Amino acid sequence: MDHNLRCFGTTPKTHNLFSLIFFFFFFSFSNAAFDLATIPFSDGYSLLFGGSNVVRTADDNGVKLLLDRYTGSGFISSNMYRYGFFSANIKLPSNYTAGVCVAFYTSNGDVFQKSHDELDFEFLGNVAGKPWQFQTNLYGNGSTNRGREERYRLWFDPTKEYHRYSILWTAKNVIFYIDDVPIREVLRSVEMGGDYPSKPMSLYATIWDASNWATSGGRYKANYKYAPFIAEFKDLVLKGCPVNPIQEVSDDKACADQHIDLEAQEYATMTPMRRRAMHKFRKHFMYYSYCYDTLRYPTLMPECNIIPAEQERFMETGRLRSSGSRRRQARRKSRTKTLVDVTNKGYM
Repeated sequence: MDHNLRCFGTTPKTHNLFSLIFFFFFFSFSNAAFDLATIPFSDGYSLLFGGSNVVRTADDNGVKLLLDRYTGSGFISSNMYRYGFFSANIKLPSNYTAGVCVAFYTSNGDVFQKSHDELDFEFLGNVAGKPWQFQTNLYGNGSTNRGREERYRLWFDPTKEYHRYSILWTAKNVIFYIDDVPIREVLRSVEMGGDYPSKPMSLYATIWDASNWATSGGRYKANYKYAPFIAEFKDLVLKGCPVNPIQEVSDDKACADQHIDLEAQEYATMTPMRRRAMHKFRKHFMYYSYCYDTLRYPTLMPECNIIPAEQERFMETGRLRSSGSRRRQARRKSRTKTLVDVTNKGYM
C-alpha cells in the first residue's frame, strides 16, 4: 500500500438527489448479483495481528476487526494463490473515523519483500457527517515508486449496511468490483512487464491507525474517544489455485484447469453493460487518477487508456477539476474568443 500520495483536502460536492437515485437504479438493474460460493472463516483464514481485536461471528461466517488505542487488527488467508477472485461483504465503521484505514487487499510482501505484488482496496476514514473516500492501487514486482492510485467516492453510505467488494486477478486482467459493478479494470500488456502482478499472493484484511496520511493528508487524526472502530466482514469468497510461493517447479500445469475455470466465471467477463456501468461510475465518482497526473508521471503509464472526454475533467495533478475551476476556464475561453473576434473584425 503506497502512502506517498496523500489524501486531498478538498472533497467534491455531493451529487444531487436525482443523480443518486439514477445511479441506484442503474447499478441495481444492470448488474445481477454474482453466484458466489462462500467459505467459513476458519476454513480459509487465520489471525494476522490484534489478538482479541479479531472477533469471529458465532456462525463462523465472518469476523469483526477492531481498532482501539492499543492496537488495530487483521486476518490473512491460510494459503497463497496465483490468480483468483477475492471477495467479502464489508461494513465500515461509522461516526468520526478520521485517520482510520480499513484495507482489503492481496499481497506477497512477507515473502517477496523487495519485489512484492499488491492489489488494494483502501478506505480512508472520514470526519463525522462527511462521506468515506477510498482508493484502489496496483503494484507489480516491487514497483512501489510507481503507485497506480485511483480515488473515489461512493453512491451509498458504507457504514449503514454491508456491500460487496471484490478483486478479480487473472493472467489477463485485474477488475475491482463494488456490489457487482466494475469500477476499474487493468489490462495486462507486454509493455507493463514486471509491473503486472504475477507472483502468488495472500488475501489480507486490516484496520489500523493511519493518522499521518489517511484523511485529508493527515490533517484529521484518529480520535479514540470514538473507539473501538469496528469493520465487519462476512460472506467471504476465496476462489483460486493455492500454490507454494517458493516452489522451484512452475505451478502453471497444476493450476491450468483452475485458471480456465476462473476466466470462465461470469465476473471475469466485461460485458458491454458492465463496461457502461464502469464508465458511469468513473465519470461521476472518481476524483483522482494517476493516469492524468502528468506532474508525477510525465511519461504515460503503459496500461493507461486515456479517454479525452474524461481527461478534460482532470488537472495536471490528476485531481478532479472543481466546478469553480471549470467556470474560470470557461470565462478565459470566452474572453479569448471575444478578443479573437474583435481582432478579426479589425482586419476586415
